[in-house]
Amino acid sequence: MDLQSVGESLIRPGQILTDRSALSVAARWTQAVADADGVCVIHLSPGVDPIEITMDLREHGFRASPNHVLAGQPLFWGGPASRPFPSPPVPYKPGRARSPVVVGLLDTGIAEHPWWADSDWYEEQPRDDAELLEGRQAGHGTFLAGLLLRQAPGAGLRVWRVLDGDGVGDEAGVVRALNRLRERPPPILNLSFGCHTFDDRPPPLLDDALRALPDTVTVACAGNTATDRPFWPAALPDVVGVAAVDATQERRAPFSAYGSWVNACARGEWLASSFLERDEFAGYAVWSGTSFATALVAGAIADAAKDLPAKEAAGRVLDPETTRQIPDLGVLIRSSL
Repeated sequence: MDLQSVGESLIRPGQILTDRSALSVAARWTQAVADADGVCVIHLSPGVDPIEITMDLREHGFRASPNHVLAGQPLFWGGPASRPFPSPPVPYKPGRARSPVVVGLLDTGIAEHPWWADSDWYEEQPRDDAELLEGRQAGHGTFLAGLLLRQAPGAGLRVWRVLDGDGVGDEAGVVRALNRLRERPPPILNLSFGCHTFDDRPPPLLDDALRALPDTVTVACAGNTATDRPFWPAALPDVVGVAAVDATQERRAPFSAYGSWVNACARGEWLASSFLERDEFAGYAVWSGTSFATALVAGAIADAAKDLPAKEAAGRVLDPETTRQIPDLGVLIRSSL
């Protein structure tokens, strides 16, 4: 992987993100530019520090960021969130009444599975966004899809692959995908990945891309970092940041991030869902992580949105006046899954 560690965050070496307005200013440091879907990736000349250039551009009023690496959760941290385990088949019956709600899922893609083999939404799914079958996080998107559908029976999914089989993507790829969603934005968006930033400030282009979807409820994982350090995009003010509680649904899962920026929590330990058919797995797995707590919260909002606008549904599901709160974990969304 082409990664560089900076201030306990990961970036693509020699790259910064900006828009076209900054290209002339950055020209003296630029070796090449990749311009697509509203994002310019500047490939810097050898020896040029992307952090220094980012700070210089920001001081001159430009929106700029190093190209942060975003990772699905689980990935780099140990404990029960580190890998999936084989599971016997999980009972599931698709909802009889089709819901008008569509949940957008940006992740590692989606694989064929009996749970959605006959679904209209899967037939319309581009095969370019199929799940990659190799890598430490292969099956992550398929696992999330199952949790979303069990939590919101009858809902449809739209899946885009922005992470590779190891669960790794970058800010440029995610922002470009989000910008493409503007033509047909989903009412609910599940982002079970994220990053720390080099300065612990919000990544500006990612923030801009999500703000450009004003009618979409974005739900993102708080991360498996076991710290209160802000994790992005979950810590953005317009995003529902989700932490994980343990299997008792009473206490924080030991791997979960926490903090005042977290809005909600759900079970994130030893959940069972759809998975790949490979090696010892027969289409089902048990896995843990804030990734999967996020899907339970997004699914609960999607289920409530059958009869309400998504924003109003989110307000009801996350109402602190009617639902238990856990300090530094937000509103507790219980689940029977």
